[in-house]
Amino acid sequence: MASVCHWDGTLSPSDFDSSVSTLCERWREANTDLPQWLWMPCHMAGASSCNAMGYLAMENVYHQNAKEEVSCEGSISGDMELVDDATLVKSYKDDMHVYDYHIAYNFNFRVPVLYFRGYQCDGCPLKLGDIEKDLPAYSLNVLRESKWTFITQEDHPYLHRPWYTLHPCGTNDWMKSMLGRDMPNKDPHMLHYISAWLSVVGQAVGLRIPLGLYKSL
Repeated sequence: MASVCHWDGTLSPSDFDSSVSTLCERWREANTDLPQWLWMPCHMAGASSCNAMGYLAMENVYHQNAKEEVSCEGSISGDMELVDDATLVKSYKDDMHVYDYHIAYNFNFRVPVLYFRGYQCDGCPLKLGDIEKDLPAYSLNVLRESKWTFITQEDHPYLHRPWYTLHPCGTNDWMKSMLGRDMPNKDPHMLHYISAWLSVVGQAVGLRIPLGLYKSL
């Protein structure tokens, strides 16, 4: 691969596959309370075989409010004390929201794309206004101030149902800046690509990123 000064900030399908594996490994090492990322392979009629055909999924992430986020497995409260999952869900049933996050490769932009949806515990989907109320203030500021990071709704590339997503336009530009700023004359670390990318887009939608993932970049 060419040095950063010649790199356009995109990710090839094969590098996407390798970077996905790296993210999953680091997520397991760095995180203890959120669900794990799982690769969901997909095959589309008429499409050539490719490792990037599929999506990375982390589902059933519970948000009680913008300051507290727990999963349905091994939950930990905001003060880091272990709590019983059944009691937690029962206590906050009325105001708790559940989120699913998917990461898929966009073959047109050649970058990863984050898809997400939120719903109430009874399965009723959340509207964008409801989702924005769950976001911490810094996430809203990112969405309002960045011309590249904005939420839109479109069909999931594999599930073919409407999901919210962060539009991929401009992703390659800020990824080139992020991965190239400390190594202008070296090859970009493509294995770190999705971990670095998620550290930005995850915050924009209120997904808490384990500190260990930052340390590994």
